Amino acid sequence: MIADNHIIIIRKMEKANEFLPELGDYRKLRVFQVTTIIYDITRYFANNVFIAGDRTIDQMVQAARSGRQNIAEGSAAATTSKETEIKLTNVAKASLQELLLDYEDYLRQHGLQQWPKDDRRTLQTRQYCRTHNDPRSYVGAITKRSPETTANIAIVLIHQADYMLERLLAHQRKRFLEEGVLGRRCIAQGAPTEATKFEGLGELGEL
Repeated sequence: MIADNHIIIIRKMEKANEFLPELGDYRKLRVFQVTTIIYDITRYFANNVFIAGDRTIDQMVQAARSGRQNIAEGSAAATTSKETEIKLTNVAKASLQELLLDYEDYLRQHGLQQWPKDDRRTLQTRQYCRTHNDPRSYVGAITKRSPETTANIAIVLIHQADYMLERLLAHQRKRFLEEGVLGRRCIAQGAPTEATKFEGLGELGEL
């Protein structure tokens, strides 16, 4: 009889999992699209500007990749853990800050100019980025640009991504708090929550 009850519990768990929402559609996130562009630009830049074997190549490419991948992983984690989603989004933000410093270091160490925020070229790049999401158009364009221009374009994109990630984090934190309040209300009213829905699951270890 006990074994039968365990089987029923397992089947209830499987049934519940069928109704978990699909993984987050992160590809539609504007910030994911921008970080994809940043990643592709960085791969081209690092492999064409630095000498083969320079540790900066891997450092920059991995930072760009981390920024992109953690947005995707955070979105996927959101279906089961809002806390994990927030943590991964923070990792993405930190990775892009690391990459930003690498680009700024390159410009400074080579005596090149970093465009001011109100520079005509900065404003033009921002405007272009608002309406162009295809990474191929950027990579095609930077092959005809100097390393100085390419680094500045990447910096503009990183600032845009950082701003979008800050807004995304604010939304995620708000949702996390709202769902926490809702969960406490369910407990107070005796309604089942995700955490209490399958009471007795600890007994499965006795099988």
